[in-house]
Amino acid sequence: MLKNLRIVLWTLVAVAAIGATGLYAYTTMMRPAQAASLGDGDYQLRTAAGEPFTRASLNGSPSMVFFGFTHCPEVCPTSLAEMTAWYETLGDEAKDLKAYFITVDPERDTEAVVGDYVAWTNHVTGVTGDVAEIEKATKAWAVYAEKVPLEGGDYTMDHTASVFLLNDQGEFEGTIAYREDSATAVAKLKKLIEG
Repeated sequence: MLKNLRIVLWTLVAVAAIGATGLYAYTTMMRPAQAASLGDGDYQLRTAAGEPFTRASLNGSPSMVFFGFTHCPEVCPTSLAEMTAWYETLGDEAKDLKAYFITVDPERDTEAVVGDYVAWTNHVTGVTGDVAEIEKATKAWAVYAEKVPLEGGDYTMDHTASVFLLNDQGEFEGTIAYREDSATAVAKLKKLIEG
């Protein structure tokens, strides 16, 4: 009786181990494919200069992509300042590196507004679009963005604060977190640029 119970228990352990191994292998194999397709979608946005901006716009050069909004009190101006500092640190190494600021607040961030907002950086391209197209883009990038009402009828936006990194094939390579150590961020960008 005890021997049969042991056999049953060891069989259950073996089944659990095989299941866990299979699940691990499946998730490991699927993760790169899901990450590579991050941002894929049929959204049709516009740069501040009025040029079309789609997922294909990210092909041909390594890129940084940040989602924010021009009324942002802290995260967005800080992130733009950090991106500008990274360009200054990298110098000529960053000559082919592109950077995009895609608004999550298209109701207020027109082409002119988003263009003025990023103009001082001399590197970052402002991107906006219709509300429905921005929603499609944030969904494609798995970006969190939610309107938060304020007193007096105004509102702010909660949103993802990471900088997405894409190689010259337009493939997702990783992120730089908000307020990440500058040396670490520059090292990630050097690796991205070198391919």
